[in-house]
Parts: sequence; C-alpha cells; structure tokens
Amino acid sequence: MYDYTIIGAGIIGSLIARELSKYDLNVLVLEKENDVANVQTRANSAIVHSGHDPQYGTLKAKLSVLGNKLYDDLEKDLHISLLKTGAYVCAHDKDEEDILNDLYENAKLNKVNDMEFLNLSQAQLSEPNLSDDITKVLSLPTTKVCFPWEVAFFALENAINNGVELIRNSEIISIDHKNDIYILKDQNDQIYESKAIINAAGVYSDDIKDMIEDDAPFKITPRKGEYFVLDKSVRGFINHVLYPLPSKKGKGVLVTPQVHGNILLGPTSELVDDKGSISTSKTGLTYIKQHVTALAKNIPFELIIRSFAGVRATSTYKDFYIKESTSHKGFYHVAGIDSPGITAAPAIAKYLVDEIIKIKLPIKDSFTPTIAKKIVFNHLTKEEKIKKQKENPLYGRIICKCEHITEQEIIDAIHGPLGSDTIKGIKKRARAGSGICQGGYCESLIVKIIARETNKDLTQVDYDQKNTPILYKETKVSS
Repeated sequence: MYDYTIIGAGIIGSLIARELSKYDLNVLVLEKENDVANVQTRANSAIVHSGHDPQYGTLKAKLSVLGNKLYDDLEKDLHISLLKTGAYVCAHDKDEEDILNDLYENAKLNKVNDMEFLNLSQAQLSEPNLSDDITKVLSLPTTKVCFPWEVAFFALENAINNGVELIRNSEIISIDHKNDIYILKDQNDQIYESKAIINAAGVYSDDIKDMIEDDAPFKITPRKGEYFVLDKSVRGFINHVLYPLPSKKGKGVLVTPQVHGNILLGPTSELVDDKGSISTSKTGLTYIKQHVTALAKNIPFELIIRSFAGVRATSTYKDFYIKESTSHKGFYHVAGIDSPGITAAPAIAKYLVDEIIKIKLPIKDSFTPTIAKKIVFNHLTKEEKIKKQKENPLYGRIICKCEHITEQEIIDAIHGPLGSDTIKGIKKRARAGSGICQGGYCESLIVKIIARETNKDLTQVDYDQKNTPILYKETKVSS
C-alpha cells in the first residue's frame, strides 16, 4: 500500500516526488513510457521565464515568478545546468510599443525584478545581431535557460535516493476508489493500491481524470510546437532569449540560447487532435524562418542540425489546474501545465504539497536534498582530465566526437540511479549523439556498449521506445 502514487514522470511529477520524499511516506511514481521525461518535458524551449507574461492574479503568474527563483536552489542542490541569459521582448513600431508598455505593467504587478526599457542602440551593444527593425526592448534580466531532461532526471534521482519508487512501462488503464483506497491497474494487469493519487500525466491528464470523475472542469487541447536547432558552433551569436510580443497563441517564435551552446529557433503553435503528434512539417518550419528574422539578422540557417516538435498540455481551464478532486478525496489533479510550466515546475511541486495537500509531517531526519555532482569529462581542466584517464582509461576513449563524450560517461549513464539501456536514453543523459553528426558516428559504438553492459544481444537494444530495436539481424556472416 502506497501513501501517494504519482502518475507521470515528467519534470512536474519528478519534482513532486522530490518534495514528497522529504517526509516519511511510501511514494510510488508510475510512468507509461520506458524513460523519464519522455513526452512534454522532452521537447520545449527550456526557458525559465521571468514571469512577465502570465496575467496578473493567475496561478501561472504566481508560480512562474516563484519557480524562477527556486531554480537557483536546484542549481545548488542538484547541480543542474543553468544559463543566466536574461531576455529581450522586442517591439517594432508605436503600436507594439504600447503593448510592450502594458506587458511591463503586468510584469510589475507580478513582481518581476530589475526590468528596464532599452532603445535599439542600447540593446545592440550587448546583442549586435538584434534586428535593425526593432524600435524598443523590454529587458528581463532574471530570465534563464535550463536543461529540462536533466532537471527531471536529477530531481527523481534525488527522490529515489530518499526512498521513492519508480516503475516505468506502466500505463494506467483503470482506477477504482473503494473504502478510501485507490486501486490502479496498468496495461500489464499489474495492480497498485494507494491512499492518494497525484495526476501529473501531462497531455494525458484528462484521460486519467476521466477514469475517476467527469466533473473536473478541464480538458486538454494539445498544442504542437516545432523547432530548429542550430549547431553549438553558433554559441554567442545571440546571448539573450529574444521574444516577440505575446499573442493569443503564446509567446511566439523565439530565439533561445541553450545551456550546451546550441540555439533554438521556434516554436510554432498549432492546435492538434493527436496527443502523440510530434512530426515536423514544411509549413511549420517555413513559418519559423519567416518570423524569426523579425528578431535577429544574419541568422546562420546553414548551421541547422535538426528539427523537432513537442506537444504542450494546453487546457480549456486557461490556467494551471492544481486542485483536489471535488468528488474523490485524496485525488489531486496537476493539469493544464503548458508554458510557463518548465519555469513553474519547482513552485508547482511545493504549492501542491504545502498548500493543497497540506502535509503536516516533520521532514524526516534521513532526507538529503542534494545529489553528487556528475563528472562531465569535457568540462574538466587539462590536469583533471589527465588524472581521470590515469585512474580509469575509459575516460581516455572518446565515443561521441562531436560532444567529446567518453566511454565511461556512457557507462555511468547506463548504470546510474536512473539508468537507461536505449540509444535515446543515453543521448538524454550523456549527450552522446547530440552534436552536428546527430549520432552518425557514435550510435553504432553506443549500441555495442549498451549490449555489453546489459548482457543483451545487439538486436535487443532499443533506439527509444520499448520494442524499437536499432538493429534487426546480422547481414554479413562468415562462411
């Protein structure tokens, strides 16, 4: 019997698990995918917004401003990657400047700090590639960029270290509520019993809700966003997050520096019927190229290394829906977490546990808020690299030449507390395959390392999802 079962191991579910792990509770996280952070957390802009955009008085406004501040604590405790970029919101004429002034007033009400207006000449002192058509800029220095996969991984690793249990490949197909106990059944007919449920299932949160009640006032209306990725050799082309003025569709097509030196262009914003719709389109990618030039000039489109798309959990509620069910005590919905969900994630976790669930237990003596800092070989000094190679020769074998990832780092990713045995899982944890060749050189080597470390045949190594082998059979055999 579990005290709390969290459905969904994205960044929200992972941070909620970490909050609950502070207490002497039996906590389970169920994830339908074969990896953590595999849906909405996997494909987004990675921005920790200042909190300037959400309408004053909403839960989005409150939790995004608080969440922005809490990322500094996560950087200290979990050693997450955090790029403190600041941001420029750009206006192009008098009408847009009036909207920019309104945005500034909204941000003041939301208690966003250190804002200022700049003219084009002032802004181009720090961003020379800013478009010459821009007339006025709102500077938001508290804006940051994170690495969302890493935040989810490290938060859940910390939760597991503090006693939380994670089960992957467990898609819940039914929920019953009898005698104050929730009975969950997954697609494998595995049964779980829990005193309370937290629905953090992202774009599928309304499907979970529909299993238990029909009166919660939200429905997910999935919205797809497409992106381009520029190679990390473009680092420094733009250093701030560049926003156009927001619209009903969201924050618009952005230019966003990433923590590893790449730059994202996008997203689009398209309502879709299919929650699993993550394909890119010629129409969407053309739209990005047409609109991003309003923010920056001389964009090196020739350095695009890939495109991707993700689906956001926009809901009909028009705000984050974080409430206990009105008909089932102990069933909590954390739904409609679209932008700025990444920003608000740590604040959402605290808000749910402290203000909605209102746990009264003392923090357990054994709770440890930190995890050990991971070794990133390419970040070491020359002397540290030499020492590491002497201690372990596998640090001297570079597997991913684009990102300079060593064999030992891949082994660490396979056997870590939140280990993985898929090509995509290793990419998410160690960045092997994230460079300009996109795995063209290293994936064949990584398959062999995974097979060796997990005692699998090469044909049993999956690319991403369960049953997605990258190799099917041997094509050349000796006589």
